[in-house]
Parts: sequence; C-alpha cells; structure tokens
Amino acid sequence: MKHHRTHLLVCAGTGCVSCGAFTLKEALEKEVAGRGLQDEVLVVATGCNGFCERGPIVVVHPEGIFYQRLTPEDVPFLVEEHLVKGRPVQKFMYVPPAEAKPVPKMTDIDFFKHQRLIVLRNRGRIDPEKIEEYIAYDGYEAMAKALTEMTPEGIIAEISASGLRGRGGAGFPTGRKWALCRREKAEPKYIICNGDEGDPGAFMDRSVLEADPHAVVEGMVIGARAIGAEKGFLYIRDEYPLAVQRMGVALGQARELGLLGKDILGTGFDFDLEIVRGAGAFVSGEETALIASIEGQRAYPRQRPPYPAEHGLWGRPTVINNVETWANVPSIISRGAAWFAGLGTGTSKGTKVFSLVGKINNTGLVEVPMGIRLREIVYGIGGGIPGGREFKAIQIGGPSGGCVPRDLLDLPVDYESLTKAGAMMGSGGMIVMDEDTCMVDIALYFLRFTEEESCGKCAPCRLGTRQMAGILARIAGGQGTDDDLRKLEELALTVKQGALCGLGQTAPNPVLSTLRYFRDEYEAHIRERRCPAKVCKNLITYDIEPDKCVGCLLCLKACPVNAITGERKQVHVIDQAACIKCGACMNICPPKVGAVSKHSGEGGRS
Repeated sequence: MKHHRTHLLVCAGTGCVSCGAFTLKEALEKEVAGRGLQDEVLVVATGCNGFCERGPIVVVHPEGIFYQRLTPEDVPFLVEEHLVKGRPVQKFMYVPPAEAKPVPKMTDIDFFKHQRLIVLRNRGRIDPEKIEEYIAYDGYEAMAKALTEMTPEGIIAEISASGLRGRGGAGFPTGRKWALCRREKAEPKYIICNGDEGDPGAFMDRSVLEADPHAVVEGMVIGARAIGAEKGFLYIRDEYPLAVQRMGVALGQARELGLLGKDILGTGFDFDLEIVRGAGAFVSGEETALIASIEGQRAYPRQRPPYPAEHGLWGRPTVINNVETWANVPSIISRGAAWFAGLGTGTSKGTKVFSLVGKINNTGLVEVPMGIRLREIVYGIGGGIPGGREFKAIQIGGPSGGCVPRDLLDLPVDYESLTKAGAMMGSGGMIVMDEDTCMVDIALYFLRFTEEESCGKCAPCRLGTRQMAGILARIAGGQGTDDDLRKLEELALTVKQGALCGLGQTAPNPVLSTLRYFRDEYEAHIRERRCPAKVCKNLITYDIEPDKCVGCLLCLKACPVNAITGERKQVHVIDQAACIKCGACMNICPPKVGAVSKHSGEGGRS
C-alpha cells in the first residue's frame, strides 16, 4: 500500500456537496497532479465533517489544519503555499464570531473540542466508500467478537448493562427490546434500521449513513445475532440519495469480504440486509407505519400492543432501532458496557447526536455526552446568537418537541429532564430561536407541518391538529380571543391523550410548551393586537419616516406590488392598503439611512 505524507480530507457530506465539494475535490486532484505531488499528497472524500455551515471544508492531515468555505479558485494558492512551501494559509481558516484571529487546528475550534464522539467517531476521517478504511479503524472487530466469543444472551446482557436507549425518540431500553424479541418462538425474525428522518432541520441519521455506513451494518449484524434474525432491512428516505448510494456500496463490499450473507466469518451464522427506499411521508418514521410500508402497504400506523417485538414485519417478531442506535452497538460490544454506562447520567447513558440549526453562529452536527447543559451547546459549541441578539428559546425534538425558554438554559440534556420541561429528546433536532422569533408563529408552523403529515387514520390527530392550527392562525392574525386559549389547551390535551400513534400524541407539544413559557406573547396577540417580535403580518405595518428618507428610489424599485410612491430626492410613501408586508423595502433601505421602520400593535402601530 502506498503511503502519502499528507491527506487532504474533503468533506463530502450532503451539505458540503451542495456547496461544490466534488468540484473542489477535482480541482485539488488536478492541482496536486499538475505539481507532481500525487505520490506525496492524497485527496480523500470523507463523510460529513459536522461543521456544515462552513462548507466546503478541507482538513489537512496529519497536521489537523482546518480550511473552510473554499472554492476551486482558491486551490492553486492553497497548494502552493501549504503543500509546496509549508505555510498554512490563514485567510482560509475559521475565525470565531467574537474573535479577530483564525483558529488553525480543527481540534482547537470550540465547535469540535467540546464534543464527545462515539457514533460520529469516524466522521471526516475515512472514505465511506472504502471498507478497508473502516476496518483500519477497528471496524468489524466488535462483530467478530460477538459472533465468535459471545452468546446471543451475552450480547443482549451487554447491551442491557450499557443502558443504551433508543435514539429515535421514545428512549425505550434497547436491551429490553432485544430480549423481548429473543424470547418469541415465532420464526423467522427480522431487524430493521429506521432511517426515515423527516423532522424539519434534522439530518443526524442522514449524516451517519453517508459518513459511516459500515458502523450501522456492523451494529445490525450484532443485533441480528442477538435475536436470531437472518434478514434485515434498511429503511432510508428516498430524499437521501447519497445515503442510499453509499449504503449500497457498503453492503456490496461487506458481502464481498464475507461480512454479510452466508456463513459470516465461518461461524455458520447467516444474515443479509436489503435497502428499502422510504416513501417520504413523515408518518413512515412511526415503527408500525414503517413496517406497513416495507410490506408494500400504505404507511398507516396500527394500534399497539402487540408491539413489533412480538408481532412485527409480516406478523413476525421484529426489532426496529434507528440509525444512531445501531451505530452505538459496535462501540459498546468492543469497549464494554461499563465504559458506555460511565458516560451520561443515571438514566440517560452515552452520548447523543444533535443537528444544531436556526439562529446560531455555528450550524452543524454535534455529538455530546448525555447530561450536558443546554448553555454549553448553545454558547460553547454553537458560538452563541448571531449579531449579538438575545437567545429566546430552543426547540428540541423536532416538530413534536417543545420550546425550552432562556430561563432553562442550564437544563441538563437527558430524557427525563427534557420531558419534564415539556420537550423531548426526539431524534435529535435542535432549532435555536432569538428575540425576533414569534412563539405563536413557531407553534403555528409546527402544527401546520404535523397537520399536513398526519396520515388521517385517527380523528384526534386528523381533526385536532387542523382545529389547533386554525385557532393559532386566528390568534396570529389578530382575531383571537381569550376563549381561544382555553380551547387550544383543551384540544391539545385531547389530541395528546387520544391519538393513535406517536406523531399525533406529541403533535401538541409545541403548543403546550409555548403556552407554558410564552403565554404573555399569546395574550399580547389577543388583547393588544400586537406581535412582540413583529413577525405576524396582520399585526405589523411598514412606514417610511419623512425626516430620514432621502428619496433614493431603492425601496420603490424593490417593492413587488408597487405600493410605494415618490420622486427622486423626495419623501416616499407606502400605500398601506396595497402593502403585502414582505419587508423588501426595509431590507433594501441602506442602514446608514434607516428610513423604513416596522411597527406592531392595534392597526399595526405601537
């Protein structure tokens, strides 16, 4: 095998690919070859690096120099300076928002140095389409141990002792689920990987599938051995083409090396995996709906019990875990249950992967120990709120999660603490909101999402989400009443208690949590006809202040409905009847002029 003095690790996760990572990789390869460095420098396309907001990303290994937001035009200078002359290029490095100097090494950047990697242990360091690189980092050692040194009961005991809980949302103990399925006498048995990640702003499972597909495969083989399954399915969203493609490559490579299929590693154990491309419905992520989809039926959930561990795919015992859960399994078997149980809190062990998005400086994928405080995630890893604005709330757990306010920034991130606060772990979405966020509008956004994604099978979800969304729209439109708050809470609790599946049961969480922590905003919309965040269109107006307007015509030209009149160097006027409140006039007005202002209150004024 040829050894190279330098590896250029190009992030080729979906986020960086959308910013031109493959074009950048080609430019690097061409420049390296053109300078005769191909025997010394190797360009490697890795999975998601995690710091998605800074893509395209290149890490120079082994020095660990971190370059971000590179373009093909930057390549000749970068190669000349760093690879030829040995001078790292500061202008391509990451500069923290509150500092003036760049941080050269990836390990010194706050976004990375506060994380603890288990699931994401191979992110940004291996080519996900080369099984040899996974094996070089101890890949498939845990599987070999489980198949040659452990009994099925021993595997289950180890997973149970680790305290691993399902990372898909509910947090059910993984070992207990496997044990239930193991005890069932019916044959055959199946295992499923739930990769149907539909939460807005969430991309944890996608990134793991793209960056480290063999970790999921290895975990599933171990799980299959534990419960006695010979067949498994990877249910992956069809909207994740790169994940589907890389997992397909991984399965082919594993079969070729005898790590999947008949008589794995000569142990007599047979097991194989098949990819099923998800239909795209949010409800498909609910385990019984997912099972129906694999069976070729419409993705409708069913009443439980019986649970899938007893009566699952084609009526047979079935274990379903999500991508992150399966990716944890090899490390637990390899390093031991006590090691994993030593991380986290009393009831929430190990680490959790979150997608950190919204009004935050450092957007991306993070893995942190259970029990970490929200403040450490938002301000330590996330770098705080852009523009010096105030943190207002964080939505945790996707559209079915809750909004946690600023007063709870020191809340530990574990299953019980989040549930007590009115949120939930969910699959791991975190959406940060600043002072310019309207909590009524946020609740309405998530309710409309769950309303549209409801399968319609049960009345509480089908009708309840629609009625709640209608009430929220009325409040946001300045037509709400105090009685609407009573109706909203009553409906939310009814849906929570009466819906058939987890989607409907958790759909009211955004409403209940915002009513709990931000009731004053609801009351301002109802009693004062005012949106404190100046977001709800029916409650705001845009005005041009005569003493500031210089008659530059910029706002007039930007208005899409010609609601602004005025001559050059004369004061402009907005026709309030024609204004659609898009904000284009305010956005185009030069900051040093600041003639356009936004108001909220009765009649749009405050």
